[in-house]
Amino acid sequence: MNYVITIARGYGSGGRRIGKKLADALNIDFVDRELLQLASIESGINEALFQDADERVKVPKFLFKNSRKSHAGKVLSPEQNGFISDRNLFNYQAKVLKSLTKKESFVVMGRAADYILKDEPNVLSVSVQASRLFCVKAVVDLYGLSEREAETVIEKTDRYRADFYRYYTGRDWNDQRNFDLCLNSERLGDDNCIRLIVEAGQLKFGPGFGK
Repeated sequence: MNYVITIARGYGSGGRRIGKKLADALNIDFVDRELLQLASIESGINEALFQDADERVKVPKFLFKNSRKSHAGKVLSPEQNGFISDRNLFNYQAKVLKSLTKKESFVVMGRAADYILKDEPNVLSVSVQASRLFCVKAVVDLYGLSEREAETVIEKTDRYRADFYRYYTGRDWNDQRNFDLCLNSERLGDDNCIRLIVEAGQLKFGPGFGK
């Protein structure tokens, strides 16, 4: 049985680190920016275009008029208009994610994977968050930034993630009801977060999960 664990996380919460440790503990693949390379191979579109789209800081406000409708749909072929549009790049990533679920188990970070895979069997969606003070300290320690710089990076990154999620799914990234399991990494720590994810997986996928 293949299974997928999707992890959305606040910047500085340690969610990526937790996801990587979880994948190692379960001996399954960890998918993050590798998805861009896979989507590039699938589509034939230069990976740099996926990276450019992935690194945009803000979805323009005027695009939110379309945000109530999900943009995860069919991909366009090279001869069609919009082949290299942000929407089509997103749809290629969605196509790759869905195809991966048929081949293997994996942990995937962000990129609205919880929404893209919501109708797929054996998917556990997780959100990892922490207080702003905790996240600021983590970013300061990790990158050597000042507290003010760390605040700016966190606000900018989390706003981008919320805008991206809203635009492509029509959902609120901060609404924890979108996820199966919500964890406070500050209070729980990495090891307990991993333990609780495994326990949730056992409840959802069966007692053999994680063994």
